[in-house]
Amino acid sequence: MTHLFPPAITFDAVLFLTAILLLLSVVASKVSDKFGIPALLLFLILGMLVGSEGPGGIYFDNPSLAKSLGIVALIVILFSGGLATAWEDIRPVLRAGVLLSIVGVFLTAVVVGWFAVYALNFSLLEGFLLGAIISSTDAAAVFSILKSKNIRLPGRLQSLLELESGSNDPMAVFLTLGAIRLITNSQAKIVDLLPAFVLEFAIGALTGYLFSRLMIFFINRLNLAYEGLYPVLMIALTFLCYSTTTALKGNGFLAVYLAGLLVGNANFVHKKSLLHFHEGLAWLMQIAMFLTLGLLVFPSRLIPVIGTGLLASLFLMFVARPLSVWVCLLPFRMPFNDKTMLAWVGLRGAVPIILATFPLIAHLPKAEMIFNIVFFIVLTSVLLQGTTIPFVSKLLKAYEPLRTKRTYPLELASTAELDANLEDVIIPYNSWVVGKALFRIRIPPGCLVVLISRDDRFLIPNGATILEEADVLLVLANNQDLKTLQALIQKPSPSLERD
Repeated sequence: MTHLFPPAITFDAVLFLTAILLLLSVVASKVSDKFGIPALLLFLILGMLVGSEGPGGIYFDNPSLAKSLGIVALIVILFSGGLATAWEDIRPVLRAGVLLSIVGVFLTAVVVGWFAVYALNFSLLEGFLLGAIISSTDAAAVFSILKSKNIRLPGRLQSLLELESGSNDPMAVFLTLGAIRLITNSQAKIVDLLPAFVLEFAIGALTGYLFSRLMIFFINRLNLAYEGLYPVLMIALTFLCYSTTTALKGNGFLAVYLAGLLVGNANFVHKKSLLHFHEGLAWLMQIAMFLTLGLLVFPSRLIPVIGTGLLASLFLMFVARPLSVWVCLLPFRMPFNDKTMLAWVGLRGAVPIILATFPLIAHLPKAEMIFNIVFFIVLTSVLLQGTTIPFVSKLLKAYEPLRTKRTYPLELASTAELDANLEDVIIPYNSWVVGKALFRIRIPPGCLVVLISRDDRFLIPNGATILEEADVLLVLANNQDLKTLQALIQKPSPSLERD
């Protein structure tokens, strides 16, 4: 096979290749938005194309390096995910989200493990290891698909998916490492995992909380002369949070996610610019991680596991994931359609592939087979589930209109003195206010509807303005009145209300 680059590649060539790959990844994200193809899939395919068995011909077979890069990327992504999560959104679904991210992950690992024992001829521990590796979900792929189709999951369902996917990686990492420990140490017992779980997660939660306080203190008190140093400070504290937690035998991934969540919901200087910085950094880490994992796989080695991988993937989609969701949500009153939708959007992402490198590094007997099966499961999950999410959401009537944040033809110099903010409020398809005049919906006195965005044009509203579905209201309001208005608009029309 002719290689695009010679074996002795120069540093300049590495920089050139890196720039090209990043540029192609950005273009791929645009393709993802246009055609609804998950960006994750395009990044992985791009990595495979430039890999040893693709036109690029770059030989890469270093699971240890891939694991290290994956851990670094995961730290940044988890912290950024926590940073961007609004507490008021996840608070109503906190109990359900925690159950899904802990019990749901464990149930998925056990059920898939049982399947692997009886259908794939794995040992009990090897089956549990496979289940643990593929037990976590990836919300980023789901949200990118929904955004490309201009829809979103309704209300609490969106928040629940965001919380579950952002917080279930620590449990998957714990179970994977625990399974490897049980396989490599004949003296270890399954019951030993329970005290280890309590200790790791308790230390992770405590250090995450302490570092969140430390981050807020330093950012607000240091008074740095250069604004550009604040992102450097936050990155340093993020990695310090992870490394300190792991040194104390705690769960570092839980610590950084919790620290990000607490910091993101606190007040600190340069908050907006820091949030934008971490969003961009998280994208860079995702691209680097997916490209590396694409490079690591050898497509020819996937062919022998197609049958096995497809069988395991279908079992995960139609049995293990729905079972874990329905069991965890038994204590909560949630419509059947919403539970089914939540089960279907449990896409597997890069984390399972990163975890699949752990058995390779530990030199377990079936490590290569597990890696190839996991990679195939991720591909099929993204292809089969990812591409059908818009169809399934409409079939189950579990969707709402989505409008991205607009740049309006006006600016407000400062809202700090008014104790108010300019926010978008979207009119859902099934809202009772659709077809009613603005003066009839009894807007809270502390809210002012400044503009209405409708079909790519702007309207200056008055009391007689008739509201339509998918209208985006630009509202000037304080937090309390804004919440009241959002709750008012979210009420469904009596003729369209679901059971």
